[in-house]
Amino acid sequence: MTLKLNPNDDDLYFLPLGGSDEIGMNVNLYGYAGQWLMVDLGITFGDDTTPGVDVILPDISAIEAQKDKLCGLLLTHGHEDHIGAVPYLWERLGCPIYCTPFTASLVRRKLIDAGLLEKVELIEIPVAGSAVIGPFEIEMIRVTHSIPEPNMIVLRCGAGTVVHSGDWKFDPTPFIGGPTDFDAIRAVGEEGVLALMGDSTNVFVPGRTGSEAEVRMAMTELFAQYDGQGRIAVACFASNVARLESIAMAAAANDRQCALIGRSLWRMHDAAKENGYLQDAPAFVKEDEAGYFPEDKIVLICTGSQGESRAALSRISDGAHPHVSLGEGDICIFSSRQIPGNERAIGRVQNRLAARGVEIITTEDQPGIHVSGHPAREELAEMYQMLRPQIAIPVHGDARHLREHARLAKACQVPETVVPSNGSLIRLASGHAEIVEWVEGKGAQVVDDGQILGLQSETLRDRRRMLHNGAATVTLVLDAKGNLQADPVVSLVGIADPEDAEDVALDAADALQETLRKLSNRDRREDDAVREAARRMVRRIVRDEFNKRPVTDVHIVRI
Repeated sequence: MTLKLNPNDDDLYFLPLGGSDEIGMNVNLYGYAGQWLMVDLGITFGDDTTPGVDVILPDISAIEAQKDKLCGLLLTHGHEDHIGAVPYLWERLGCPIYCTPFTASLVRRKLIDAGLLEKVELIEIPVAGSAVIGPFEIEMIRVTHSIPEPNMIVLRCGAGTVVHSGDWKFDPTPFIGGPTDFDAIRAVGEEGVLALMGDSTNVFVPGRTGSEAEVRMAMTELFAQYDGQGRIAVACFASNVARLESIAMAAAANDRQCALIGRSLWRMHDAAKENGYLQDAPAFVKEDEAGYFPEDKIVLICTGSQGESRAALSRISDGAHPHVSLGEGDICIFSSRQIPGNERAIGRVQNRLAARGVEIITTEDQPGIHVSGHPAREELAEMYQMLRPQIAIPVHGDARHLREHARLAKACQVPETVVPSNGSLIRLASGHAEIVEWVEGKGAQVVDDGQILGLQSETLRDRRRMLHNGAATVTLVLDAKGNLQADPVVSLVGIADPEDAEDVALDAADALQETLRKLSNRDRREDDAVREAARRMVRRIVRDEFNKRPVTDVHIVRI
């Protein structure tokens, strides 16, 4: 279907295009009175199933076809899974972007890199501010998370009031930014809430999420255990500005200086400074200056907590960083959780560091060195008690998270729950909330060395096949009639040991001569017929010998 709304339709619609049935790549649409409002436009990251791909983009083709009805893009906060797709996809939408000042600082840097800053209407909404966007009255409510200025969004229109929770938790001591505005949340609940679209990330975690104050204390005590010993490196998410301050404060308490290692850390630092954050933190040292400090007087904050191959910590573990090294007697602390799917990449980095004699400390060893930015079950229940929505729509989670969140909402006496998937168009009507349509798209896309390709494109399919099955190349030199003018040449890559592969390649070359002799005179004159016959012969031989199905490329030269 196309996302064409009737301007006279009194119903309010919700459509997730990313972030439902998955964690990451958040993009959601609200439709009312013939117009759409987009909330967030994020990315997710590649894994072992997408070789060579770092960034995956959501499928926005449905709203792209109706972009003249898109009144704006509203960003809840500055994490990559909420803003990362803006520089890649904004030109397909062309709408104004609304966000609070810190998020605007991050988006502005992305737009500069993409050469789009002068084209985009970037509108800042003050912290705890409000705006009118198309048919919606917007109120931003301050919550706490693991980045400055996270916002709960209240959307009011003629069909009622809905709350989009964004990412949040209840942290009484957030250090960066103010605490959650409970009075504002309760006031919205008293007003009456039609629906709550709520964060499901930690729905299986009992109790409450810990506070950043606990991390600061744990870090200070942990650093003290290594007084007079080697360098301390801490891997954490660059966007966790409060964590940067906590590490710097813990370092200062132990007579150590703090250095930021990685460009994304400095970008986050600069954006924070622009908006009045990190004012009480000690000054940070640049990476090319860190080596001038005694080993027992420096703490290195590094990017790469998820094992990212291009991040600072990965290069350090390889011994390939131009300014920083770690070795015997040094300590590396992982102040972060493992995002599902990254376990192998993280393990590789940790093992490389351990082989260099570095002591590794994770949350399994010291649980207090990291706390989540998302609400556990007790906080979720408290939010339902304050807002008392008529409808609960769990988002920001995979299928298990969403269904468990729906069960929790029912236990909290929410009358209706609808579990969404990406592409499910939901009508938000009290007593009649339901999925009314399924929106078909073109599929997710990837950023591949500056190109944007479909996730199921032939390029990526071939790459995945080559990863598991290797590649074969055939060269045939023929005359106009299709007679061989030289022996066929077959090369096998990534299929077997070189000696074994060479023997099979010679067998395949001999078999090709017989295959071509059996072709009709007409087929030997047709490149496509020759190419297909050669491809099938080589694949059959490789399959029989090695049980592989290689990507096979046949080059034909006519002389």
